[in-house]
Amino acid sequence: MASILKRFKDIMAANINQLLDKAEDPEKMIDQYMRDMEEDLGRVKAETAAVMAEATKANRQLEELKEEIAKMEKYAEKALIAGNEADAKTFLERKAQLSKDLAYREMMAANADANAKKMKEMHDKLARDIDELNDRKASIKAKVAAAKAQEKINDLTEKVGNIDTSSSQAAFDRMEEKANQMLDEANARAELNESAAHQTIKDLQDKYDTESNPDVDSELEALKAKLGL
Repeated sequence: MASILKRFKDIMAANINQLLDKAEDPEKMIDQYMRDMEEDLGRVKAETAAVMAEATKANRQLEELKEEIAKMEKYAEKALIAGNEADAKTFLERKAQLSKDLAYREMMAANADANAKKMKEMHDKLARDIDELNDRKASIKAKVAAAKAQEKINDLTEKVGNIDTSSSQAAFDRMEEKANQMLDEANARAELNESAAHQTIKDLQDKYDTESNPDVDSELEALKAKLGL
């Protein structure tokens, strides 16, 4: 019993906060801790059941002893009624022998009951603690996940903050300046082409807008007749 109580005391003395402080990954550590606690609970349950069984056995033996003592007394009474004093004495001697063991059996049963009660209380406490830790496990895991996500954001923020973009910005400035120059040149050529086309049409219009000279026209017709044209 002493070894059982020491084992239980060692289990209950385990400090989850100290374990988590030393852990590199609290999420994995808390899963391992809960597995260990469940295994401990299984052992304590088996040990508690054994102690409770011993208490049941001790109480059963005590009741059997009391029944046997009562039985010897009844047989002694029957023997006296039947006039057999010697037989009655034999039964009473057996009763006296059994009674000597009664105090010891009562003490054993009382100790077994006390041990069983203590073990059950400790078992129930461990079970409640595990239930409570299971309820807290989801919350702890959620906090760990949030912390890891924030760490990733912090890492990215630090990396972006340390990147020198001045050279890239200068290159983009040069490209933008070149693009503006190309656009200006293209617009200028378009303007020149439009002006040239407009001038050609204007010249042609002027050609046909000029009035003909009648003398020249008559001379042209006479020349064409002469030539047979």
